[in-house]
Amino acid sequence: MTFQDFNFNEQLTEGITSMGYTTPTPIQGMAIPLILAGKDLIACAQTGTGKTAAFLLPILEKIGRTAKDHTSTLILTPTRELAQQIDQQVEGLAYFTGISSIAVFGGGDGHIYEQQRRGIQNNVNIIIATPGRLIAHLTSGILKLNKIDHLILDEADRMLDMGFSDDIMRIIGHLPKERQTLLFSATMPGRIRHLAKSVLINPEQINIAISQPAVGIDQQIYRLHDQQKTPLLQHLLKDGNYLSTIIFASRKEIVKSLNKELRGIKLSAEAFHSDLEQKEREEILLKFKNKQLPIIIGTDALSRGIDVEGIDLVINYDVPGDAEDYIHRIGRTARAETKGTAITFVNHRDERRLKAIEELMDRKITQHPLPEHLMSITEVKHEAKPNQNRNNRGKQRVWKK
Repeated sequence: MTFQDFNFNEQLTEGITSMGYTTPTPIQGMAIPLILAGKDLIACAQTGTGKTAAFLLPILEKIGRTAKDHTSTLILTPTRELAQQIDQQVEGLAYFTGISSIAVFGGGDGHIYEQQRRGIQNNVNIIIATPGRLIAHLTSGILKLNKIDHLILDEADRMLDMGFSDDIMRIIGHLPKERQTLLFSATMPGRIRHLAKSVLINPEQINIAISQPAVGIDQQIYRLHDQQKTPLLQHLLKDGNYLSTIIFASRKEIVKSLNKELRGIKLSAEAFHSDLEQKEREEILLKFKNKQLPIIIGTDALSRGIDVEGIDLVINYDVPGDAEDYIHRIGRTARAETKGTAITFVNHRDERRLKAIEELMDRKITQHPLPEHLMSITEVKHEAKPNQNRNNRGKQRVWKK
């Protein structure tokens, strides 16, 4: 199958060709015909499977068949980074079609808000928005959603995790009841099924093996203790031939610390975390995407907020607490049928998490031996002080001679 088989209009086909798309991914091959047929859809697929184009292409085709004088499509997404990435993808695919779009998100300065307001007033065809900022525009009275034909909930599970459930239902209350609704999610817990039942009508369902990472990922683990983590990280980055690397850590404090360590050995790296201003985060992502920055360090918020091809190494400095988060993290590499490497550091406390990951994927991850020069780094044990009663913390123990 090729994209020619969908019989898209000439202008959209030209955009597809210019973006380098040739063969549909499984999610695209299954979803596009259903969306073109006007069906509501629940699609469960992990990031990196091509799901964005799976809903954008048929929607762009449908918009192209109608008058382009109103806002016909609303895409809700959890983060500003993802909203911007989808907007960029719309711009590329729709370049020759005359279809307009705008990303609506919070943060930034008054200029960004004013730009969003003008786009809304000019009836852009597609709005890609985070729920909170969209509600702000609804409340101001400038945004009307009474002519929406298509509603897309992208990364619905992530939106619910971030507490957007009430906001989503409030927004849906402003939409026409007769519309096409598409729900895309990386996982399908009960609350997602409840949401789908309340907003979709007789939906078709697609499930693309969410527990299986891309086959092009070389997964590796190193068993080690905490004092060996940073030296091993430095060794991998300095001795490996990696051009684009993402490092995931469990907390932003670790992210900041690792950034200092890597800069200390003259590696070009940036920390991506919530303490940065929106402009700073955008600049880091842009430099990383343009290959001007080889290493980026972040928490799990980054695992779903970045869509960059050509990442050849992902390092899990900490094993994620949820096995599904592991899939999202390593899914940053080996995108678009390329190859990549995912390395995970496992200490003795992480063995149960590793077991859960391997059970989810139904496979063992290859263990690699530590480099010899790191074997001599011993673990620092924190033992109780003599005056601390281990069985009764907080109380003083008297030691008799």
